[in-house]
Amino acid sequence: MKCPYCGESESKVIDSRPADDGERIRRRRECLACQKRFTTYEAVETVPLVVIKRDASRQAFDRQKLLNGMLRACEKRPVPFEMLDKAVSNIEQALHSGYEREVSTACIGELAMQELKNIDEVAYVRFASVYRQFSDINTFMDELKDLLNRRTAEAAPSEDAEK
Repeated sequence: MKCPYCGESESKVIDSRPADDGERIRRRRECLACQKRFTTYEAVETVPLVVIKRDASRQAFDRQKLLNGMLRACEKRPVPFEMLDKAVSNIEQALHSGYEREVSTACIGELAMQELKNIDEVAYVRFASVYRQFSDINTFMDELKDLLNRRTAEAAPSEDAEK
C-alpha cells in the first residue's frame, strides 16, 4: 500500500478491524519510511452477474427488477415484504455461488418460481403465467393440476401417519 504522505510502497499493518457490518476491513498502517500512520479499507471484489435475455441481449443483474416482479405477483396477497426480500437474497446467493458470471433469464425465472411456490401458491401461478407466457387456458390448467398434485402428494404422508 502506497503511503499518502511520502509515496513509499512499504508499510506495516498495526491494527485490523471489521467495518460496515463485516463487509470491509479497516486497517491502520504505518509507513516504514516516514513513520506516519494512515487508514485503508479492504473489501471483497465482486464480479457482476450478467443476465442473458430471451432476445440474446445482455444486461447487468438488477436485484430490484427481480424483487419488483415478485412483488407484482404477490399484489393483494398476505405476503410480507421481508419474506420476498429474503427470497430474492436466496436467489442472488444461488446465482453468485453457481460460479457462472452469465446467467439466463430462464434460470432466474425458475429460481423465482421455486421461491414463490414455497411462499404463496397464488403468487406462484401469477408469476408463472407471465414468465412461462401461457398461450391458452390449457397450459394454465396444466400448471394448476401440477400444483394440486404436488399439494396432494405432500399431504398424503401425514394422513398415512395418523392411521
